[in-house]
Amino acid sequence: MKEYILKRLAMLVIVLFGVSLITFVLVRAAPGDPAINLVGEHATAEKIEEIREKYHLNDPIYVQYFIWLKMAAKGDFGRSIKSHEFVIREIMERLPMTLELSLIAMIIASVIGIIAGIISAVHQYSAADYGVMVGALFGISMPVFWLGLMLIFIFSVKLGITPVGGRLTAGIELERITGLYILDSILTLNGTALVDSIKHLILPSVALATIPMATIARMTRSSMLEVLRQDYIRTERAKGLSERAVVYKHAIKNALIPIATVIGMNIGLLMGGAVLTETIFSLPGLGKYIADAILAYDYPVVQGFTLFFATLFVLVNLATDILYVYIDPRVRYR
Repeated sequence: MKEYILKRLAMLVIVLFGVSLITFVLVRAAPGDPAINLVGEHATAEKIEEIREKYHLNDPIYVQYFIWLKMAAKGDFGRSIKSHEFVIREIMERLPMTLELSLIAMIIASVIGIIAGIISAVHQYSAADYGVMVGALFGISMPVFWLGLMLIFIFSVKLGITPVGGRLTAGIELERITGLYILDSILTLNGTALVDSIKHLILPSVALATIPMATIARMTRSSMLEVLRQDYIRTERAKGLSERAVVYKHAIKNALIPIATVIGMNIGLLMGGAVLTETIFSLPGLGKYIADAILAYDYPVVQGFTLFFATLFVLVNLATDILYVYIDPRVRYR
């Protein structure tokens, strides 16, 4: 196991190098000049040149890359061209919002997706099975931005049940400890902030969870059907075990590995999908942060965010692979 983890960590370095190089080149290939965007089109040529010199924009692209790579290796992604703040500091300030949104969406997607997939597999070709599959197809096909706008229109504008956007209603105070508002509300015993923060997260979490929920439901159904056709399941039934015991004590455990893979992959994808969700619901997380940075041609932010996100994605996949050993003792890494 240790040798496997070390090999994966070595591959992590190679992957991150490739991601950083591709991102660096693509960002600079995009049309536009960050110096002009920062100081405005009516700025003097001297001021624009000053900005270019300050951020090494006049240097050859390979020189710029190695300067940034040397800094990134030390955990320094540079300063934002727009805000002049350290990129890593701004990322860490906004990470709790995106993390909280992604975790809640993942819990919703996993619980509902797994339950729906099991029901669909156990009652194959029934009305419930067809209903789950139609719902899964609908969920996968639904654009997040359209669903988010429809949820706001129905539940916020028309019914007035949930807030339109934001993270906390103005006037409600909350002492920040972890940056996760729900957890901070519990730790500080602030019931008002807890209820309000949950209300603000309901719609964005549902919108973000729709696609992974459908994917998990389809994978659970497929994996469960494969397991339920195995000989040892027939043997358990022949022994007189109830269908509930066969499904929940034997079949689910052996169907978990592909489901865990999908869940692990979707954790990273959810954080990427938060870009649209946070923008629609005006949530101050990493998604809205990177969307604003792209529009502002803020190179250091785009590069730093991409490298940070890629690192997080690879580490989540590594944790998922390690989890296999505990789900199924037959799995061994050599």
